[in-house]
Amino acid sequence: MAEAVDTELDLIAVGAHPDDVEIACGGTLARLVRKGYNVGIVDLTDGEPTPLSAGPDIRLAEAERAAKILGVQVRINLNLPNRRLFDNFESRVALAKVFRKYRPKVVLGFGGKTVLASPDHYQAMLITDAAVFYSRLTKWDEHFDGLPVHTISNQLSFPIAIHGLDLPEASGYIVADIGSTLDVKIEAVRAYATQFPANKAGIFGAVETMNRYHGLTAGFEAGELFMTYRSVGIDDLMRWASPTHARS
Repeated sequence: MAEAVDTELDLIAVGAHPDDVEIACGGTLARLVRKGYNVGIVDLTDGEPTPLSAGPDIRLAEAERAAKILGVQVRINLNLPNRRLFDNFESRVALAKVFRKYRPKVVLGFGGKTVLASPDHYQAMLITDAAVFYSRLTKWDEHFDGLPVHTISNQLSFPIAIHGLDLPEASGYIVADIGSTLDVKIEAVRAYATQFPANKAGIFGAVETMNRYHGLTAGFEAGELFMTYRSVGIDDLMRWASPTHARS
């Protein structure tokens, strides 16, 4: 997907590879787009090589199709090295430049390790954490191509493990309602035909089961789990605790 020019985004979700964001939070992104927010995705690598893909062009085409299904306005690939992704200064600056250019209010990224999965996920978490910080640093203009500093209002993280329903360690949790966009999310994941051929079709049921479980815990048809780095405040305890009985 071509980068939109001069588009200021409300939210950017960062993944290590194309398909990470779709699996972790595709339903949330699709719902935010429907609500009128400007949403972007950054893939740190092209995810190649992988066993069944003919090459980066095929994976890029799949990512573009998935982005169109979700409706996101911007998708960027930083072309950092897949399988050799490491948290280093150059990677931090590359992502921070994206944040400074598109000026998101919220950033979503990996939270914690994904044992038995790609170590790129954990490195992506470290790079994202650092880039959020680098985005707001002053007196360092020579590293950011003249892009102005930008302070991101909030950062949330997502788990991507689909083989267990235990809550990852975190300061707090939020479940985003994706009851109306679960089907859109699954369609976006299906766009990656090279990653999920017929013998891996069980992934779609696993993702749906996970999302229906997390949704059930919050009273939704389906939901996506996010971890918070700070407490979530409320201004009306009754409105949160008993919405149907709160005063207007």
